[in-house]
Amino acid sequence: MSDLYYGVAYYDEYMPEDRLAKDIALMRETGINVVRIAESTWSTLEPQEGEYHFYHIDRVLNAMHEAGIAVIIGTPTYAVPAWLVAKHPDILVTTAEGQQKYGPRQIMDIVNPRFRRYAENIIRTLMAHVQDHPAIIGWQLDNETKHYDNVGRYMQEGFVRSLQEKYPSLDQLNRDFGLDYWSNRIDSWDDFPPVENTINASLACAFSRYQRQQVTEYLAWQAEIVREYAQPHQFVTHNFDFEWRGYSFGVQPRVDHFAAAKALDIAGVDIYHPSQKHLTGREIAFGGAITRALKGGNNYFVLETQAQGFAQWTPFPGQLRLQAFSHVASGAAMVSYWHWHSIHNSFETYWKGLLSHDFSRNATWQEATTIGADFARLSPQLAGLRAENDVALLINNEAMDALNQFRPGDAQGNVYNDIFRRFHDALYDHNIALDIINDITEETSRYKILIVPALYAADDGLLTRINRYVEQGGRALISFKSGFSDENVKVRSSAQPGILHSACGVTYSQFTLPEDVTVVGCTSALDCREHNAAELWMELLTPAPGTRTLLRYQHPAWSEYAAATEANYGKGRALYVGFLPHKALISQLFDTLTDGLELHSRTSAYRYPFITRTLRNRDGKRIHFLFNYSGDSQEMLAETSGTELLSGKSVTLGEPLRLKGWEFSIIES
Repeated sequence: MSDLYYGVAYYDEYMPEDRLAKDIALMRETGINVVRIAESTWSTLEPQEGEYHFYHIDRVLNAMHEAGIAVIIGTPTYAVPAWLVAKHPDILVTTAEGQQKYGPRQIMDIVNPRFRRYAENIIRTLMAHVQDHPAIIGWQLDNETKHYDNVGRYMQEGFVRSLQEKYPSLDQLNRDFGLDYWSNRIDSWDDFPPVENTINASLACAFSRYQRQQVTEYLAWQAEIVREYAQPHQFVTHNFDFEWRGYSFGVQPRVDHFAAAKALDIAGVDIYHPSQKHLTGREIAFGGAITRALKGGNNYFVLETQAQGFAQWTPFPGQLRLQAFSHVASGAAMVSYWHWHSIHNSFETYWKGLLSHDFSRNATWQEATTIGADFARLSPQLAGLRAENDVALLINNEAMDALNQFRPGDAQGNVYNDIFRRFHDALYDHNIALDIINDITEETSRYKILIVPALYAADDGLLTRINRYVEQGGRALISFKSGFSDENVKVRSSAQPGILHSACGVTYSQFTLPEDVTVVGCTSALDCREHNAAELWMELLTPAPGTRTLLRYQHPAWSEYAAATEANYGKGRALYVGFLPHKALISQLFDTLTDGLELHSRTSAYRYPFITRTLRNRDGKRIHFLFNYSGDSQEMLAETSGTELLSGKSVTLGEPLRLKGWEFSIIES
């Protein structure tokens, strides 16, 4: 990719007939060089079975090509037309609440053979019609694909077949999953029960894993069809999303991003985040780190992010620029808004695009024009940036499933993501740039530090590889609830934390919920006068001989137990923490673990809201991003010398710098 892409989603189908030429003129003024089209418009393309209308597709492709704007076409399969449901109501997904009713998007059964036939037909019909158009640079598969909580006939039958292939003996399945409990034992495949109401976490998690595998297979199936028509220079991508809490919050529980991305040429992502005084950049950072990892650290596309979005997201002056360049600083080669225009009716009426409902220039659009100009001007320096981080954070869908089956106390929702975000955000605020990985391999040895949050379910092999990583010289920060159960969510009968006790030099057999429990530091490096509460869970740790106690619980009953420990193991070191610490304390523990190490990932001595990132460009030069994630001016001393790319001025190491509220700087050295 030789350029930075700056784009919008554009739907001529929703617009007044006379808007296209006016919109393109405004897009050119904005610096837009790519648009996404078509993925939402099956009912317009095929208003009745076998009747095809390409009017909007053709006129947008032709007009964009004439204007020099590239086009990404999406397969229009994530929102099914009414006629298809009327003819074949069984294509609608069945969840634990029953079969869904027509209306919303993303309510189809992606493993239903009949749906697949109709989906394949519209993909092939569209591809055959447009495949030779010179405006098209790539193809997007579907849209934010998930399994939509599918527990229907085809999903459950496929799951049972997968178990039959893995378990020739039902006795072994019953043993692995502990199905004797409460008379859940299965003694005939014909008697296999529906899984949506199971009380057996092993069975529930196995089904969840199978559901994710169907998403992987579905996207690979679409990719295979698309590549029959795609030109050699055209890419295939998809816009993954994350757990949604009104914005992108954490690891997506319904998709294995790492497996699904294997079908893609370029990973794509949708990242949304709080704005105004709540804008922090944390979602941009973790979303970018995950998506960057999907294709071996290569650049990725932000196929959707907000321009204005919800009413509470209308950006303060400067925030749109800050957001766009924060994506670039995470390795994005495209920033594209959902969407160009604001919709005048239906579900997303009050989700505002870059243009408001009156289609006129506004303050956010005006700021967008400066981004477009800077992207065009700075593409030689900022396209193709690569991170060189030496800190990695391990995420795991299976551990997420398992932990969320056994939430501590009265915790609600996706507890795994609460923990993941606590550790990620602590390091982000500490200006520690990191990669996010989903396995430990020989490649992991290039990282000096490994962060392992809540690896509740894992096979022996993964835990052994973590031990080996430490033994060979790595340093690991491992949290509570790690190593506890095997890959079938069966609790290990060995000392906890399972196989990890070898590297961590600590064991425990009892745990409790913290109530009025704080921790105290056992070394001068750990200041626990503030932010010292033990949260969510606490394991009563007993260090092995030679293991250092870093933190101890402060409580009349639990004060004899360690709360965090550190042990040497082989050439490396492992720090184990038995409770959920405050972000500030996680940062202190990280500093303790990394004492004496020089880290590329430690990008600044400053802390949030001053956020920095350093990447290397294609010419081998370092690009330093300095972001002020606050509305107040921030002053600091330059931590490198070089050329400030936005202004062209020279910067000297140690020179005082001042960033206004929501301002940023880019220094090439």
